[in-house]
Amino acid sequence: MSLIVAPDPNWPVQAQAEADRWRALELPGLVTIHHIGSTSVPGLPAKPIIDLLPVFETTDACDAVQTRIESIGYEWLGEFGLPGRRYVRLIDPDTGKRLFHAHCYAQGSAEITRHLALRDVLRDNAPLRAAYTSVKARCAALHPGDHQAYGACKADWIDKAETKALEHYS
Repeated sequence: MSLIVAPDPNWPVQAQAEADRWRALELPGLVTIHHIGSTSVPGLPAKPIIDLLPVFETTDACDAVQTRIESIGYEWLGEFGLPGRRYVRLIDPDTGKRLFHAHCYAQGSAEITRHLALRDVLRDNAPLRAAYTSVKARCAALHPGDHQAYGACKADWIDKAETKALEHYS
C-alpha cells in the first residue's frame, strides 16, 4: 500500500471545514489556523492526512483549551518531540484512519514561518513541486507502509528546500 495518493482537489475544502470546527469552539487565544503540508499544495501527491497549523497567542493559551480540543475528538500528544509545539490528531474511530494532524504553536514561533515558507514556495514553483513529487514517490516506493522511514527518507530534501524558501520569505 502506497503512503501517498494522487492530489485531491477537495483537500482545501476539508481543511477549511475542519478549521471552521475549531473556530466554532471559540477557543480563547486562537489567532488563526493555516492549512499546511502537502495537502495544502495543489497538484502535489500526499499522504491523505490534512495538516493544520493553529496559531495561539501563547503556548499557555493553547494548553488551557486542551479539553475543548479533545471534546471534538482530537487526541492530545503534547510537544511530541518538538519543543514549543502542541500536537493533536484526529483519527476516525470506525476505521482507525488518521484524518487530521494539528501542529499548534504560539504566534511568533519560527516553526510557523518555516511551515508557511515551504508551503508557499511549493505552491508558486512548479519545478520545485515536481522535484518534491519525485522525492516523495521514491521514498514511498522504498518504504511502503512505514511512515517514519518515509519521513526520514525525504527529510534532507525538505530541510534544503525549507532553507532556500526561508531565504526569500517575508
